[in-house]
Amino acid sequence: MCSNHLPYYFVICQNVPSSRCQQTNTLVGTRLYFFGENNLTTFTSIEVWYLDLSSSFNISTPPWHSDVVMSVGYNFGTSCLSPIDNSTVFLIGGRMLWLATSATTDYYSNTSSVYQFNSKTLQWTTPTINTFNSSFTSRNNIHIVIDKNGKIFIFGGTNFISSTDTPNYTFYNDMNALDSTNMTWSTQTQSQSTLTYVGYTATLLQNDLIVYIGGSSGSGTSVRLNDISQNGNIIIYGASTHDSSGDIVYVFSDIAILNTNSWAQPQHQFHLQIIFILDIKNYTWVTAFSIPITTNPVKQIQNNSNSSTD
Repeated sequence: MCSNHLPYYFVICQNVPSSRCQQTNTLVGTRLYFFGENNLTTFTSIEVWYLDLSSSFNISTPPWHSDVVMSVGYNFGTSCLSPIDNSTVFLIGGRMLWLATSATTDYYSNTSSVYQFNSKTLQWTTPTINTFNSSFTSRNNIHIVIDKNGKIFIFGGTNFISSTDTPNYTFYNDMNALDSTNMTWSTQTQSQSTLTYVGYTATLLQNDLIVYIGGSSGSGTSVRLNDISQNGNIIIYGASTHDSSGDIVYVFSDIAILNTNSWAQPQHQFHLQIIFILDIKNYTWVTAFSIPITTNPVKQIQNNSNSSTD
């Protein structure tokens, strides 16, 4: 008597994003959203992911979720949260592509430079903007800040049209503002800056000064892929390495959470699928994201991201 043994195949699907770079992120309540990306496989993605920061977690099992996508592929953009309703996310600039199967067959839509994402209804809209600056339909490598009245400020950036155009980039030094309460755009006609500036970080201080750090006036820029949560942890996700010509060689899927209460360099820095957490109160690296115990409500802290040039 013989018996037949059929093989069993088990497929384990993890709800985690792939390695990526060039995404933008915004903290909405306890959800840290990541919009778009470049992953060197599909090149530009319509994916939207968020980390759930409502409860503590270990870095080996980060609480990733994805319940919505974008209508176009998106990278090199920037985003911010509206202080008016604390639920609307504005995505401004970036490279927006209708997706195909490779970088050579994707093409840039250049149809809109401002998207609204309603984090409550998970709906995307493209608002009508008065006196819009048409160069922003392809403006990228910028970093925006938004004040308490809902006014968004954008400085410089590049105007990438396509890899086949000559020149590929136009660099800007203008200051633009979008009043999100009435959707009116304004551009400073004569910039006070002589720099054509890209790839920087921008921070709005309490005295209404905007501090710009890093970046460059050429093609080589610094990377900023981080956001700060309400308990003082800086969360970093994704990055890339480049060759001598500036082309992307490899993208990372690491998450690093920096606790600024203490500071020490982690033993390993480039393991894929690993989260690092830095406690910004004492600048020490920790292995778990912990929710602080407090009796006082914590004010929403907003800090956005943009990525480096390719």
